[in-house]
Amino acid sequence: MKITTQGIGIHVGDRLEEKIADKLSKFNKYFGDEGAFVIKIRPERDVKRVEITLKLQNHIYRAESRDEEILTAVDRTVDKLESQIRRQKTRIEKQIHDYSYMKQYLIDLGQDDEAEEYEEKTIIRRKTFALVPMTADDAVLQMEMLGHSFLVFLQAESGNVCVVYKRKDGNYGLIEPTY
Repeated sequence: MKITTQGIGIHVGDRLEEKIADKLSKFNKYFGDEGAFVIKIRPERDVKRVEITLKLQNHIYRAESRDEEILTAVDRTVDKLESQIRRQKTRIEKQIHDYSYMKQYLIDLGQDDEAEEYEEKTIIRRKTFALVPMTADDAVLQMEMLGHSFLVFLQAESGNVCVVYKRKDGNYGLIEPTY
């Protein structure tokens, strides 16, 4: 399992990297060399924010947590990651051919008494609309006028389908897929 640790505005020493790798080692027996972790540690005032992204084949799992101590934040983030996988267990089992790399992990989760119930979610509404060519700034304006939290649009310059969205901090984000 490949583990990449990044400190953004903070130095991450070898001992800290070893402790984080030790906490993530439980995933190693299930996913082996197929998985890649990216851990980002960033100080925010009095707390440290830890974000863990796990990439397995074409699937991405992400969790983050904040705490005064880095290792406590890592523990919480790993727990959140496990919880996400546990909640999605039923859906994953139905599509097991797409998630074959998780088979043994799910078997071991099934033996866990604390398994969370999965509530089947379905698509209850579908919406179609015409993609309109516009700039990212025009898309933000259109999104605000509609009162939406995101907007899918056709970028005028490149012709790519993009998404603008409102971030929790009040700013905007732009997603530009490559294909």
